[in-house]
Amino acid sequence: MSSSPRILDVAREAQSGLPAWKPADLPAPPNPRGRQWIGVVGPGVIVLGLSIGSGEFLLGPAVFVKYGLTLLWVTVVSVFLQTIFNTELMRYTVATGEPVFTGFMRTRPSSTFWAIVYSILYFLQAGWPAWAATAAGAIFFLFEGRLATAPDASTVFQIGVGTFFVAVAMLAVGRRIERTLELLNWVLLTVILGSFFVLAILYVPAPVWAGAAGGVAGFNPSSGAFELFPPGMDLVLLASLVAYSGAGGIANVALSNWARDRGYGMGERVGFIAGAVGGHKTRLEHTGFMFDPTPENMARYRGWWRIVRADQWGVFFCGGLLGMILPAMLYVTFVPSGDDIRGLGIAAALAANIGAQGGAILSKIVAVLGAWMLFKTQLDQMDGMVRSLTDILWTGNDKLRAWRGGDVRAIYYAVLAAVVVWGIIALRIAQPIALLMIGANVAGVIFIITSLHLLYVNTVLLPAALRPPTWRRALLVFMAVFYGAFSWLSISSVL
Repeated sequence: MSSSPRILDVAREAQSGLPAWKPADLPAPPNPRGRQWIGVVGPGVIVLGLSIGSGEFLLGPAVFVKYGLTLLWVTVVSVFLQTIFNTELMRYTVATGEPVFTGFMRTRPSSTFWAIVYSILYFLQAGWPAWAATAAGAIFFLFEGRLATAPDASTVFQIGVGTFFVAVAMLAVGRRIERTLELLNWVLLTVILGSFFVLAILYVPAPVWAGAAGGVAGFNPSSGAFELFPPGMDLVLLASLVAYSGAGGIANVALSNWARDRGYGMGERVGFIAGAVGGHKTRLEHTGFMFDPTPENMARYRGWWRIVRADQWGVFFCGGLLGMILPAMLYVTFVPSGDDIRGLGIAAALAANIGAQGGAILSKIVAVLGAWMLFKTQLDQMDGMVRSLTDILWTGNDKLRAWRGGDVRAIYYAVLAAVVVWGIIALRIAQPIALLMIGANVAGVIFIITSLHLLYVNTVLLPAALRPPTWRRALLVFMAVFYGAFSWLSISSVL
């Protein structure tokens, strides 16, 4: 008779080949008051900063200028569903200290299978450096005073390459990379949203404010009718907007990696990825922990859930809506209705048009804001991709964990180098907005897969006391249906 343990004797979370969770008590959560909340929320700030530079500043304006503000309703639904999704991601990470990619790797058929699947999906969505390219268009406008056109493609490419190397330099600095991104995003969000709000107060007329208010429900005050789907709608562009309202696909999943590095819940016991400059070698566990649901541990868990709610509903949800609505109103105010702005100069379209009313100085200020926002989004996307692939490799390969004395930074920066080389090549493939739409449509498909996979992980692997309530499970299923419907519309429109 075989002495190997039967499959039923193996812990449920270990049946795909990864080690079982180690027992430990849940660390005590912070108890912030007033301004102390700023120092506690963090992952939501990063993912919000990432989201504002994709759907909110690029795809949203392209849609709203061409088809009107009544499509704002898809943003409201998308950001709401993504906030539910994000909190469920963090449920897993707070409880175990693992990024949810590790949770996915704990399901059958094997950890290797899911490592390959999610690495491919991550590349298909985020491997296109659209944000560096669009930031390059805004930088071109700053120096040339005009929108880039096809003959300027080579110059825009060179600027885009430069943004990559600046991003790499910034990702090398700081004790922990997550904290560096968090601080940069606080500056970004304060300046960008504050500036857009002031511009909206000064320049957006009352009918546009009314149009935005009605648009969140799909209602057009001018016609007095609901216009959920304007006639002649580009369904590929619409599906892109739906996916990138909020963060989008794999970028949302990377939230759990940032939560782990921020030390949320059991993440405090697992460790973090340090920077190359200012950081030092730290111990990073490749798998996580689990606590007994004692009254004390459950009280701590509820304290962490309070932090998660503030991080996601207070920062990501509210900021995601403002980040879409404010630029949308500005664009439809200054850019002629029906224009197609999907060219090399998409990031500078608002700056170019606002100059006619506000003058050259205001035009330059808006261009600077756009360039900084898009560069920062590329930085976050790059770190999210490199961080997630690093964690997948770190979790799934013993030999890599032993490489360079077990210093995870060696893997992180090796993956970063490969991503940068590919990004430079990809910048030559297509126009920035085309790269962005490729990634956005892949993101919609990823939401279908990950919402159901997350539902399985949180309802099968987690102990019963930590599993989501029925209404949250239903919303994850609805999320898969919602994104599935728009992905189908997009695919069927090009077949």
